Amino acid sequence: MLEFSYPWLLLLLPLPLLIKKRRDQQQVALQLPALAKLGQLRMSRPQARLSGYQLLGAIIWILLLLAATQPRWLGQPVTLPQQGRDLMLALDLSGSMNMADMSIQGQSMTRLEAMKTVLRDFIAQRQGDRVGLILFADAAYQQTPLTFDLQTVQGFLDDSVMGLVGQRTAIGEAVGLAVKRLNEYDSSNKVLILLSDGSNNAGNLQPQEALTLAKAAGVKIHTVGLGAEEMMQQTILGRRRVNPSHDLDETLLQQLAEETGGRYFRARSPRELAEIYQLLDQLEPISRDELTYRPQYSLLHWPLAAALLFSFALALLRLDWQRIKHYAR
Repeated sequence: MLEFSYPWLLLLLPLPLLIKKRRDQQQVALQLPALAKLGQLRMSRPQARLSGYQLLGAIIWILLLLAATQPRWLGQPVTLPQQGRDLMLALDLSGSMNMADMSIQGQSMTRLEAMKTVLRDFIAQRQGDRVGLILFADAAYQQTPLTFDLQTVQGFLDDSVMGLVGQRTAIGEAVGLAVKRLNEYDSSNKVLILLSDGSNNAGNLQPQEALTLAKAAGVKIHTVGLGAEEMMQQTILGRRRVNPSHDLDETLLQQLAEETGGRYFRARSPRELAEIYQLLDQLEPISRDELTYRPQYSLLHWPLAAALLFSFALALLRLDWQRIKHYAR
């Protein structure tokens, strides 16, 4: 199908005629009768030749206007099915995430740094998935809605710092907010991935209430418990072995996962945290609304090329007429 981007430009077709008519009227008004007769006699001989000029000029004008309308040919509609998942990440930013009980290649790092390192690759591999980000501590806040723009999600994750949303842990509010945001989308596969290293000790919404909301909305929750089970700590009496994850409420995280059809992961190290990659492979992809587009082929070059050829012809014709006038003298 032929289509013009700016068809209203064709209304300018009679513009040269209007300009010529106005100019002729102004010239006639200024001419004396005797000079007007003399001009008519001198213009009578090349009249046929001038008509050729006018014809070529009109063709060139029409072709230039056609090019200005940006003609294009639309092909047959092509349908692109989309497949992916709707994933909401809820990440714990409580004070305990600053504990340095993680290590990568022998380098000690905090839980927050380890989580960012692993999730950086995790997010980059989510091509075709919509990913959202929720940060929680004293309360839960949505940093990004579900989006295909993975770079934006990664940028907000990189910018998250300790103390941004408090020091405590509001797991119930994080689940409730995620359910609320996921309900805004018409999706058959709503997934929440919740990462925490503590227990619910803040927020107005209790985890059991949030669990009821998640089950009613059909949200599947996968939970990850962060933190090593033992580490050496220097005290006044010397070094001793402690459990840095004694505040982790594994029972709650397991309940959130099991009652919504999800899975619970225990991440004692970044290597175990990387098992999140395997979690996504077990989720069923969902079919979204199909995207339809029509291939477009620009025809702009055809009228431009034709206008150029006719311009050459007009130039040759004018040059030829000037030579004839020269020899006629």
